[in-house]
Amino acid sequence: MSRADGRSNDQLRSIKFTRNWLNNAEGSVLVEFGNTRVLCVASFTPGVPRWLVGKGEGWVTSEYAMLPRATHTRSERESVKGKLGGRTQEISRLVGRSLRGVVDMKALGENTIVIDCDVLQADGGTRTAAITGAYVALADAINWAKAKNHIGSGVNPIIQSVAAVSVGLINGVAVLDLCYEEDVSAQTDMNIVCTGDGNFIEVQGTAEGKPFDRTLLDQLLDLGAKGCAQLTKLQAQALS
Repeated sequence: MSRADGRSNDQLRSIKFTRNWLNNAEGSVLVEFGNTRVLCVASFTPGVPRWLVGKGEGWVTSEYAMLPRATHTRSERESVKGKLGGRTQEISRLVGRSLRGVVDMKALGENTIVIDCDVLQADGGTRTAAITGAYVALADAINWAKAKNHIGSGVNPIIQSVAAVSVGLINGVAVLDLCYEEDVSAQTDMNIVCTGDGNFIEVQGTAEGKPFDRTLLDQLLDLGAKGCAQLTKLQAQALS
C-alpha cells in the first residue's frame, strides 16, 4: 500500500530527540515524530503531595497541552476557557500512568517529578510522541537529582524505559506511526505503550467503522511492539 508520505507500512516517521532544549529545567527534550513536535519538560521538586507524606515514596505525574496554533486552525487556550478539555485530561493521565509504570517510587524517595508535555506542532501521534519524549526528559531529571544528591548515587529509580507509538488499519492494511492524514482516515486507530523489554503498559484501540477480528488485533499489537522497540533504541542513543 502506498502511504501519504511514501513510507513502508512498518516504518516509523523520522524521529529526533533534542535534549536540554530549555536552560532552566532539570530535564527537557524536544521530540519530533515527523512533523509532530512536542516539548517535554521534567521538573524535580523535593517533597510529595500531602497524601504521600511519610510513606517513603515519590510521585511522577504529567500535564499535557496543545499550543493554540499547533494545528491548521487556532484553538482557544484552555486556561482562558477556565476548564480543561476531556481529551487534555485523558492524555495527561495516560502520560503519567506510562511513566509511573517504569519508576520505582520507593527508590525515588519523597520527591516529585512533573513532566509538562506541550505540543508545538501536531501531525498525528501527539500522545505517543509525548510519552516517548517524556521518558527521555524523566531520565535526565533523575540523573540531575542524583548529581545533586537528592537521590542516592547507587540508586536508580528507573526500572525500564517506556515508549509509545500509534498503529492503525487503512484499507484493511496494518500500518505503523500514523500521521494526521492517515489518522483521520483509518478504519481502526490504536495507541500502544511498551516498556523497553517489550511488555505492554497500555493499549488503546477503537474500530471507527468495521469491527476488527483477533487476527488483525494481533497484527496491530505485533507492529506496535516492533515500533516501540525501535523507539527504545533511539531513546538509548539519545541518552548515551
